[in-house]
Amino acid sequence: MKYLFVICFLFQFYSILGNAQSYKYHTVKKGETVFSISQAYDIEEEDIYKYNPDAKEGIGVNEKLVIPLDATISGTENAATNDKANQFVEHKVKKKETLYSLSKTYNVEIDQIKRYNKQLYAKELQIGEIIRIPQGVPSTSSDRNDLAQNTSNPTSLQKPQESQISKTREHIVLPKETKYGIARKYGMTVKELEAANPRVETLQPGMMIKVGVDVLEDEPVIITDDRFRFYEVKPQETLFSLTRRFGVSMDSLRQLNPALKDGLKFGMVLKVPENPEGADLDDESLAGMSEDSNMKMDLSESITNRSTKNIALMLPYHLQKIEEDSLDTYRNSIMNERVVRISLDFYSGVLMALDKAKSYGISTNLKVYDTKQTASEVANIINTNNFNEVDAVIGPLLQETAEAAASRLQNTNVPVINPLSNRKMKGHQNLFQSIPGDEYMKEAMLDYISRNSQGKNVIIIADGRSFQVKNELMNIIPSARPVNPTDNYISDEMLAGVMTEGENWVILESGNINLVSSATSALNRMAREHDITLFTTNKTNAFENDIVSNNHLGNLKFHYPSVDKEYESSLTEDFNKEYLDRFNVEPNRYAVRGYDLTLDVLLRLASAEDLYESFEKYPGYTEYNESKFHYVPSTGGGFINDAIYILKLDKDLTKSVVNDL
Repeated sequence: MKYLFVICFLFQFYSILGNAQSYKYHTVKKGETVFSISQAYDIEEEDIYKYNPDAKEGIGVNEKLVIPLDATISGTENAATNDKANQFVEHKVKKKETLYSLSKTYNVEIDQIKRYNKQLYAKELQIGEIIRIPQGVPSTSSDRNDLAQNTSNPTSLQKPQESQISKTREHIVLPKETKYGIARKYGMTVKELEAANPRVETLQPGMMIKVGVDVLEDEPVIITDDRFRFYEVKPQETLFSLTRRFGVSMDSLRQLNPALKDGLKFGMVLKVPENPEGADLDDESLAGMSEDSNMKMDLSESITNRSTKNIALMLPYHLQKIEEDSLDTYRNSIMNERVVRISLDFYSGVLMALDKAKSYGISTNLKVYDTKQTASEVANIINTNNFNEVDAVIGPLLQETAEAAASRLQNTNVPVINPLSNRKMKGHQNLFQSIPGDEYMKEAMLDYISRNSQGKNVIIIADGRSFQVKNELMNIIPSARPVNPTDNYISDEMLAGVMTEGENWVILESGNINLVSSATSALNRMAREHDITLFTTNKTNAFENDIVSNNHLGNLKFHYPSVDKEYESSLTEDFNKEYLDRFNVEPNRYAVRGYDLTLDVLLRLASAEDLYESFEKYPGYTEYNESKFHYVPSTGGGFINDAIYILKLDKDLTKSVVNDL
């Protein structure tokens, strides 16, 4: 379920301000005008223009306006107080004079001139017009940066920072606001905020500063509480590394930080979960937490709960066909039923895992149910059977049926572990997704590239559909050199100008067969004279096409993310021999997956009171024949496995794991 973390604030009884002025944001609706908005809030139009100067040029739907509450008080009494506190010079406007030239002449903000000459919000200066210029008003805006430098000691002049924010608006600093909170609210980095306001060192309530125009939330202030804190993104950090650092899923980080829809950027301010005790953690402590996540756990050495485990296995077998036809007919028909074949292979792996668990002293009561590949049958199974004593449900295979099972069993909090689907699922609190989604795969690869690309000449080849990952790569590695394909084609000449004598890392992002084929062929030819390593964040079907040579990929030391390390029988001879003896055939990937997943569930149940407690007691990852598991909380509830392999294809076409997690 989508949610927004919005924390409101109160100004009443705030001791810093005598007559505390409060503000809110108003989102302009269709048909609204400045006049109608002023009437709705019982304020003057000029009060709106005062805090929203651009509104004089017109307002648009969904635009955010600063609305001063109690403006009738602040607009009269406060103005009178300010008039007494400030001295004024009356100036008669001469030909060619502008607000900018007057601001430099009198060393005062343009906004301050407008403040005491409200007609200037609506029109330009008029020759012969007499205006009041306030004196003694401190300069706080970036508009006055040049003026402030002209009046300072010439020996201490500094070159002003240039803001990356091209369009700005004004923001009134409110009590308890921080630079982190304001920067996050407007989708800026702290450095961009400081660059837009170079003379502002310390924020004070009531101060007007310049900010970006992208307001992320309706409320003007985001204040941390015991559950959350602000964090500034460091160079070469990735979304994947941040999920490990703060123990959350990528979906959760995106829900907390809507600006992440445009990608992660260095200097961005994120709202992140605080540690359970609510105390700040230093980098060393956080690094230790990250190391815990990267630690391999052997749960067979931590068995404490030896009660019999009750496991329900839900898979689609379509057993009703045995009743309709003969057993021989069913045996022949399943050869054409891919889902049934997968289920049977997976089931064989489950049986092998039960035997292995028994050798550890773990007894299992397994009940097998035929889901018939429908959500209605899943509901019928749960309604007509007692699941109160079930420790975990393994399956169903498909997204719809897995969600149906989790939804029905959510009240009793029975864990439902989906074994094979990588589709994003609804966030039921008891749903465990054991296959990482494509987004997790991409982020794991980005993290690997970020951590290991220093000193490398990075080249990016991406088609039009891969612009987002290309932008993310450029954010992580600003020095990377993009090469744009022409009509989904890459030639040797296009690559020659970006190659160097050192290590060349080429990142190829495309699902187009022609582009992948031409790029890998050209790179293979250039690899005779250059050191080239090929990467992708998404090994699409184009890389598997017969047109693309595996020998070329091997020569290029092809790196890609994978859920499993593509089971090799030679690596697990004991398991392979036992399976062959029992089923008279070598295990395929689904049989191995059934074994790995089931054994992991049983060992987790045997090393803790329940599945949920096992994640708290053992923060590291578990690994078996070809799969590893490291579950993190998912958006809205439940857990997702984010343990991913980075594989390298060697020249002899063997695969090796190159990352630690």
